[in-house]
Amino acid sequence: MKDKNIVIFGLQPWDISIGSNCKNIALELAKYNNVLYVNRPLDRINWLRAPQTKIVKNRLAVLQGKEAPIKQLAARLWVLTPAIVVESIQWLKPYGLFAQLNKWNNRKIAQSILEYTEKLGFDEFILFNDSAMFQGMYLKEFLQPSLSIYYIRDYLIAQPYFKKHGAKAEKALVKQADVVVANSTYLTNYAKRYNQNSFYIGQGCDLSLFQPSTDYHPLLKDIPRPIVGYVGMLSAQRLDLELLAYMATQRPDWSIVLVGGEDETFRNSALHDYSNIHFLGLQPPATLASFVNGFDVCINPQVVNQLSIGNYPRKIDEYLAMGKPVVATATDAMTVFEAYVSLASNHRQFVRHIAHHLEQPIANSAAIEQRITFARSHTWEQSVSDLWTAVAFQQTA
Repeated sequence: MKDKNIVIFGLQPWDISIGSNCKNIALELAKYNNVLYVNRPLDRINWLRAPQTKIVKNRLAVLQGKEAPIKQLAARLWVLTPAIVVESIQWLKPYGLFAQLNKWNNRKIAQSILEYTEKLGFDEFILFNDSAMFQGMYLKEFLQPSLSIYYIRDYLIAQPYFKKHGAKAEKALVKQADVVVANSTYLTNYAKRYNQNSFYIGQGCDLSLFQPSTDYHPLLKDIPRPIVGYVGMLSAQRLDLELLAYMATQRPDWSIVLVGGEDETFRNSALHDYSNIHFLGLQPPATLASFVNGFDVCINPQVVNQLSIGNYPRKIDEYLAMGKPVVATATDAMTVFEAYVSLASNHRQFVRHIAHHLEQPIANSAAIEQRITFARSHTWEQSVSDLWTAVAFQQTA
């Protein structure tokens, strides 16, 4: 689809410091459509508690008239920062009071959006909501878009911030959306419980830094081989500490290398007592590929819980893009990788799969190329193409 007007509103603002699915989708959509990307407005709690953060400073600059609310970033892409303050209400216990005040917040946001869609000449537009289950809950009602799309990229209602009202709010949003799209099969099936017009559109990945190479990071040179490695945040909410300990105990001849910052549980865990587990700490993103290059087998030892079970693991694409054999915990979201990744349902199976890859005497060039080709098929262009396919299917159904 081309030459549409699209309003994007979600949890991740344009000036976020980390990677963002929503921004990548916006950039892809803006190649052929007019896109207004709306930042979340300033909320009172963040204003009071974190006035020195970059995002709060940016919002205050707009409120004080030092910066224009809308900026054009490309020929067909604008970013709007609403010059408003909304109330922080998710802590309220009675859902009825929360819903009433939330609707008031939504109305203020919608009024700001409509002011600028009119200025841009958006006579009608598609609304794309990136998991904004609170501040986006009533936007369909107030904005009256020609089509509303709700995008799910994480099982957010399992997180503490969303637990109080998130399940009820997201269920209502999924029900009211014309189309729901998700980046994992688990989240697609979750949405289908409330809306049959729910579709899997995959995940785009920037793999430009992850290219096959024979060079590897100097920190790996003194670590005995074979090296079984993981790159990413070391969080006990997402990684299985018991599995890592089991691997280290069962195969003391393996070096288990963990590259990434640690949460408190990891820092205080007994994993640091194992001589064959190597913590290499948080490393610059540009160097991560050099670590993966030096791994004999790459792993994703997820703990299976509500936070992890539905997540699309982009690190798997990064591993595969470098042709590496990969062993991962079996989850619903991992089924899309099952032809290229060894999936394990228990600790013993995880170790067996690693051993199998390490025992291969000669690298299978055909398997390496298949991994690389599969990973490189996961582009934002393809994900957005699948989004439009979902829309077209809904409109013709």
